[in-house]
Amino acid sequence: MKFPSSAAKPFPESTARAKGPRVVLERGVAWLAAGLLLAPAVGAAQTWRPEKPVEIIIGTSPGGPQDRTGRTIQKILQEQKLVPTPVNVVNRAGGGGVVGLNHLSQHPGDGHYLMVNAMTLFTNHITGRTPLAYTDFTPIAVVGVEYVGVAVRAESPFKTGRELTERLKKDPASLSVSIGTTFGNATHISFTLAMKAAGVDIRKLKAVVFNSGGEAMTALLGGHVDAMASAPSTLLQQIKAGKVTMLAIGAPQRLGGDLSDIPTWKDLGIDASFELWRGLAGPRGMTRAQVQFWDDALGKVVRTEEWKNDLARFEMENVYRNSGDTARYWKMQHDEVRTVLTELGLAK
Repeated sequence: MKFPSSAAKPFPESTARAKGPRVVLERGVAWLAAGLLLAPAVGAAQTWRPEKPVEIIIGTSPGGPQDRTGRTIQKILQEQKLVPTPVNVVNRAGGGGVVGLNHLSQHPGDGHYLMVNAMTLFTNHITGRTPLAYTDFTPIAVVGVEYVGVAVRAESPFKTGRELTERLKKDPASLSVSIGTTFGNATHISFTLAMKAAGVDIRKLKAVVFNSGGEAMTALLGGHVDAMASAPSTLLQQIKAGKVTMLAIGAPQRLGGDLSDIPTWKDLGIDASFELWRGLAGPRGMTRAQVQFWDDALGKVVRTEEWKNDLARFEMENVYRNSGDTARYWKMQHDEVRTVLTELGLAK
């Protein structure tokens, strides 16, 4: 906008003295009018809403925990009308989440793309599976956590977590412990950190990897391994049936419901707890306005009864961290994960 040329020129000193109040008033009115005209444009620059369909990327096959998280978020966003455009869930499985991350990285600065992530966002890079680091993406949220425990068959000679750790302290390779689905994943790290805190030589632990948590559980029930490291949700049915006993869990405090009798490592005098988070990342270069939109929308999602009930059904804790808290949390946990993977000889 151009103002009248007289408004931009200095007034002669005599005129300014004689007509000072009027000059000040006229200038004030002109600037006020300009400010009112410019205000909508400034406000528009500070807000953002999706203008095309939103894509929630899942780096695993349909039916798994990350897929379930993405589809629940999709359902709530649409039912609560928190997004003005359609929200689609797209599974891009492969490479332990690498295929999905590659797809997300191809949309820099576009707030219409989000990906449900877990700790593989760190471990895939640390172990050399992908050149993409967590810093190549925009932190959006943590939307729930669960914890890893160690379980044995009901007929196992080990009845407490302390008995198990004492055995492993004496001979770390004397027991086989199943994990799914790869060395260095969140389950492996959580169990390793607990054993390290208990004084076990973690470099000598005998971990056996299976293609899925279901296969690892089958091996446990069949007596092919001595113990299993797992989140309770995988074992809950067998725990209720009395076929499996969880000796300890890596939560900061005891869980509720069907898991209230399971001691934490801290209950056993072992200072260890570790969160298996589930969250969302966006592509690199998202604007502050785009991030703010998702902070607001996801903050509303996690307060709904449908979301709370879904987490409770799978024994997950309703922990929510917005974009700023997630950025700080990811940095802290990434450094911890890199340390333990380096000690295990898995970091590249």
